[in-house]
Amino acid sequence: MMNKKRPLIILTGPTAVGKTSLSIALAKQLNGEIISADSMQVYRHMDIGSAKIRKEEMQGIRHFLVDVLEPEEEFHVARFQQMAKEAMRKIYEQGKIPILVGGTGFYIQAIVKDINFEENDGDTAYRMEMEALGAEKGNEYLHDLLRQIDAVSADEIHANNRKRVIRALEYYHQTGEPISLHNQRERQKTSPYNFAYFVLNDKRELLYTRINQRIDEMLDEGLVEEVRNLKKRGCHKGMVSMQGLGYKEILSYLEGECSLDEAVEILKRDTRHFAKRQITWFKRENDVIWVEKDQFAYDNREILNFMMENCRKRGIID
Repeated sequence: MMNKKRPLIILTGPTAVGKTSLSIALAKQLNGEIISADSMQVYRHMDIGSAKIRKEEMQGIRHFLVDVLEPEEEFHVARFQQMAKEAMRKIYEQGKIPILVGGTGFYIQAIVKDINFEENDGDTAYRMEMEALGAEKGNEYLHDLLRQIDAVSADEIHANNRKRVIRALEYYHQTGEPISLHNQRERQKTSPYNFAYFVLNDKRELLYTRINQRIDEMLDEGLVEEVRNLKKRGCHKGMVSMQGLGYKEILSYLEGECSLDEAVEILKRDTRHFAKRQITWFKRENDVIWVEKDQFAYDNREILNFMMENCRKRGIID
């Protein structure tokens, strides 16, 4: 029994698909607690734009990695992995099952495959050189450099994600091999967990409609004011927290770079593109269980029954 793998549930899917309410029902059924696998809900003072779960929505289910960092702090996959593992330790100690919930695929993969991020500290001088080059010539220039040495990573990493672009360039500079090869090796590792990996999905047109509606709701709830308060606090586009969808676009409006209507249209467009990239990511993952909402007539009870049955088949629950 000492070698028996510990249980782990993953509930993911594209943004606005409806993960939150389902995750609460699942946690109640499984005697589970939830770990947020979201790059934005971890930040305090960033509630509306991140579609953060409200206290009353939690229905008494303990949530980890929600509202724990200040916007000035950096949050990246290695830090997520460290914090999530600590949360899992606490959940297992209570005899409960951890449920990873969120749409950041790389974060989920870091836990499921226990990816090793403990490489050396890197080449600070080279990193600073790339930062300066990016500031001078722009993100697209750095992205083109990456494409020349690692087309796979260039396809996976958005040009505006300067931090990850530079990390990939730095890895090649240090090792002489593309970081995509390193990542491929890590992906092929056997998971240390007995897991069920559910991807909740919906028809594309319905998902896009929901995304547009959600952004309109965010504006009604005070998204502009939320970003204005962050700006007053000193938050700017150079910060990791302000790279999130909803924050950088509204910040552009507040800084006079575009009208509010233009900012909202860009936000809706980029969120739809983001949802598409999320689905593409999950299609590449092994061992996922797709949960197409229309096949269950949009009945969460039927979806929950399906998920519980799959957990039983895997021996996660009796």
